[in-house]
Amino acid sequence: MKQWPFPISIRVNMAKRQEVAVSQLDYKLLHALSCVIKEQSFERAADVLCLSQSAVSQRIKQLEQQFAQPVLIRSQPIQATDLGKQLLKHYYQVVQLEADLLPCAMPHSPQIPLTLHIASNADTLATWLIPAIAPVVKSHLVEVNLLIDGEEHTINRLKDGQAFGAISLQSTAIKGCQLTRLGNVDYLLVASPAFSRHYFSDGISAKSLKKAPGIAFDHKDNMHTRYIQQHFGLSQGEYPLHTVRSSEAFVTMAKHGAAYCLVPKTQIISELASGELVHICKQHIITETLYWHHWILLKGVYKAVSDAIIAHAQSVLD
Repeated sequence: MKQWPFPISIRVNMAKRQEVAVSQLDYKLLHALSCVIKEQSFERAADVLCLSQSAVSQRIKQLEQQFAQPVLIRSQPIQATDLGKQLLKHYYQVVQLEADLLPCAMPHSPQIPLTLHIASNADTLATWLIPAIAPVVKSHLVEVNLLIDGEEHTINRLKDGQAFGAISLQSTAIKGCQLTRLGNVDYLLVASPAFSRHYFSDGISAKSLKKAPGIAFDHKDNMHTRYIQQHFGLSQGEYPLHTVRSSEAFVTMAKHGAAYCLVPKTQIISELASGELVHICKQHIITETLYWHHWILLKGVYKAVSDAIIAHAQSVLD
């Protein structure tokens, strides 16, 4: 006869405690938290949830009272606290599992779009990410939410539970996730021929760079400044630098002779071939290795998207 490790009375009490613990997570409250973070507004979250703004605020307040600490930092942008991030990560994983289960368990029930949150850098979005996920998106009822950040910061979206996967430079897996190497990306310093003749007629140097405008993505994007510091000894502020939050606009500005910039070689193959852009510093090329980080337990469309990203990236990157 099987012997249980605890007396019946203790086992009953343990079961009751587990039941109470499970009941403490009210998923309509977590859904409200998710909507506020996604919409960056209590008012817009209320529209999505078909509730009043005060009802949304009350749901967030209930969460905070339940755990006796804040789940949101009411700032601009609205951010989740450490507890809020843990709750969101759990909620998104439950949504994934539910989305995978319901079509099988209830095949005749109406389906609603499943939102896939993917963190990516702008250069990847401008080059190979859309062709990678398009076949899966076309064959499933999904909405894609692309969270764009610098290559060194996308991993934070995964840590915070905002995304189920992230394209990142980080070469080590984070807790609860795994990674796959995608490949190398070469970044070239390029400009239009006219720009190069105007600013670099005597060659590219610290002196000439002090007058030539470059481009950075935003204040968190330090690839350009690292490059100039490492190879020409100039610190940020010693030369003109545009801020443009679009990889496509980088190329457009360079083609129009408004700036020089660092861009992925894969993004400007045709421009290099046609001569619209020229490589102005061939002795110095930046090579970055990209990795795909994602939740360990992936099923259904999540796994399909993850597999598609890996397969396509490894076919187009070095």
